[in-house]
This record gives sequence, C-alpha cells and structure tokens, in this order.
Amino acid sequence: MSTVYRPGTPDDVQRSSQQQLRDNYLVTDLFQAGAVRTVNTHFDRVVAVGAVPTDAPLTLDAIPEIRSENFLDHREIGFANIGGAGSITADGVRYELEKTAILYLGRGTKDVVFESVDAADPACFYGFSAPAHHAHPSALVTPEDGTIRELGDQLSSNRRTLRQCIHENGVPSCQIVMGVTRLHPGSMWNTMPAHTHDRRTEFYVYFDLDAEQRVVHLMGEPTETRHLMASDRDLVLSPSWSVHSGVGSANYSFVWAMAGENQSFDDMDAVPIASMR
Repeated sequence: MSTVYRPGTPDDVQRSSQQQLRDNYLVTDLFQAGAVRTVNTHFDRVVAVGAVPTDAPLTLDAIPEIRSENFLDHREIGFANIGGAGSITADGVRYELEKTAILYLGRGTKDVVFESVDAADPACFYGFSAPAHHAHPSALVTPEDGTIRELGDQLSSNRRTLRQCIHENGVPSCQIVMGVTRLHPGSMWNTMPAHTHDRRTEFYVYFDLDAEQRVVHLMGEPTETRHLMASDRDLVLSPSWSVHSGVGSANYSFVWAMAGENQSFDDMDAVPIASMR
C-alpha cells in the first residue's frame, strides 16, 4: 500500500488543528507485521518504506507514483533495522542486519528481499529513499561501525551517541545522509538548541520506547512552534524550514535521515532556545 504526503507551508502549520498536523506530518502505521508499506512524499521526493517480515520473505516492489519497473531503477535507499535480527538480499547478495545496522543500496538494484531470523521477534526495516543520478555500490554498516560523535551533556539532559553511517565521509550516496542516535539513560532531549537546515528534508523514526512512553516532537517555524506526540516506531516528516527537536518521557533512540541540497551534516541553522516561541 502506498500513501502520498505533501508538505505544507509555515502558514498551513500555524492554522492546522492537532489532528491535521498528525495527518500531514506523522506516520503511525509504517510498520505492519508481515507486510511492506511505502509512504510516498513530495518532501524532496523522498519515499519511506516499512518492512516487517515474519514467517515468509517480503519483497520491495515498485509503486505506481515513481513510474519505473523496479523500485530502485532511478533511486537509492538506506535501510535501518530497528527490530530483531534479519537479512536483506539485494540482487542475490545477502546482508545480515542486527538491530541498528544500516544498509545502503544504490541505484539500479533490482531484487530486494526481506527476511527475519525469528518470526516471534521479527526484523523491522525502515527504508529512506531519494532520487539518484549515479549508481554507488551497496554497503553494510554494522552497529560497531560508522563515525561516532558523542554529543550533549548529562546536566542539560541531552547526552547522546550519534552514529553517522551514510554521509560524505562514510558510505557514499547521491543525496542520502543517514544514521542512528541513542540517548543515554537520564537524557531526554534529542537536539537542543534546535536547528533548521533549509537545504534538505529530515525524517525521524523514534524507537526503543515502551507502550506508555512518548516523545514530544517540536515542529514548525522557530517562532511559531507546534508539537506532535510520537510513540514507538512513529515516523515524523520534517520540512526543510521546520525545526525538528524533541523531548521524551524517558531515554530512547531514533533513526535520522536527510535528502536535499547537500550532504554536509553540520550545515544547519541553529535556533537559540530563548528565541523560540
């Protein structure tokens, strides 16, 4: 099943009800057991994919909106596993993905198959796909690999370990920048001070939350912020002009992924908290 999301303007966000914000910027059912779901967006032409194989393999099929025979004929994709152990087989090459492993598949990959090691604890693959002009080689980044950045401070409740996987100094891609951030126990803020980066879209998938925990995700223009209440494995779509920052009821993890004008991770416009409204 495919659903289309179109980004609104800052004025649209200011006028929206809470339910309208959720309908337009929050995806709560991307991951469905035994199924592949795609979310087609006009946020820099990004398509999000959720695949949860249980007792049978699943395949990544093209969707009508991209007008191609295979999903990756003109696209690239990064997959992060946020569930149990599993594998992705791409054009006959099998990649084993533990939890938080990330796999990049380049333009031109044809056959993509998802499997879980244990149907009772299935893999949960999150895919972030953008248009691509060049065929970069596929690459797996294990949980021990990537560029590690220790950020924040326990005193400000935002101590976190950020792992860059697909980026300009790591696994190469045309547009995608992707990684995983884990908040340390006792820390709840994922990014504060907040920031925007008007040159690219960013999607967040929150995970490692229990059924009673939530993340209050801030969005909107810095002087006209709104919020979304996000649960475990919810996907937030963030337009380039919007802040994207959140605080949880406990520590958690999230996959961040970006696509757009450039791939410089630090190309962002900081927003001092005292100037936010």
